[in-house]
Amino acid sequence: MSGFTTKPEPVQVPGLTHLHTGKVRELYATAAGELVMVASDRVSAYDWVLPTEIPGKGRLLTQLSLWWFEQLADLVPNHLLSDVPPPGAPADWEGRTLVCRRLEMVPVECVARGYLTGSGLAEYRAGGTVCGLPLPEGLTDGSRLPEPLFTPATKAEVGEHDENIPFEAVAARHGAALAERLRGLTLDLYRRGRDIAERSGVILADTKFEFGLDSTGTPVLADEVLTPDSSRFWPADRWRPGAPQPSYDKQHIRDWLGSPESGWDRSGGTPPPPLPDAVVERTAGAYREVYRRLTGDAAPA
Repeated sequence: MSGFTTKPEPVQVPGLTHLHTGKVRELYATAAGELVMVASDRVSAYDWVLPTEIPGKGRLLTQLSLWWFEQLADLVPNHLLSDVPPPGAPADWEGRTLVCRRLEMVPVECVARGYLTGSGLAEYRAGGTVCGLPLPEGLTDGSRLPEPLFTPATKAEVGEHDENIPFEAVAARHGAALAERLRGLTLDLYRRGRDIAERSGVILADTKFEFGLDSTGTPVLADEVLTPDSSRFWPADRWRPGAPQPSYDKQHIRDWLGSPESGWDRSGGTPPPPLPDAVVERTAGAYREVYRRLTGDAAPA
């Protein structure tokens, strides 16, 4: 079993209807039918929403997504209408809020991989493929792939695990034309993000995007974009294929949870323990550093 260690109670705001509590975000609807996404400081790992928050994380993710929406706007439309909290919203929503168009979401995690790591590395070691796509021999942990790969996954609910699926499954469920469009958009967005990150001394190893369809059936970029919660970022000057890479994401949390120090058995079905202050600070520091490197500005408080 997994999910929330303690499910939070959403803030009730006059004029807004609460729709959903996600791993990180609260989702509301306005009377006009717009969606309001509010990013919390919650953090998840191994399909659990942890009992410890990362201070300032929600505001940082929101501001970084806003920055990326601007960098990617010529490639695909996005769902953003405003970043101004609705009237009556708590003061804490400032900087954490996206007011968005309502879309018909495509229930596929559109994953792009440019480097070999994570579940892709495990599959490659077992059979020389990633999501069924053959790769050359001799690659190792952290190797740059010859070309970025589109490796879609199911969109799981809180407490469930995303599962990699072949491209053909996306085409069968959603039509070949849309599947091709999603693959093309995902790889174009990844390449743009990779190139921008490289100019800042950052490697974008992999990432995932979410898309919805507007009233004309046009794919629209939605949710968060190229954040440390949805991407693996590595410092380019410390990249050494052949071993796990230092990271600007929540790998610090995964490493600690998997260590003897945590005392947690991932397969035991019990909730993970609270994070130590040192792990919280290392994680927050990694998020702040990648924000600074990418945008050139200090991370929001």
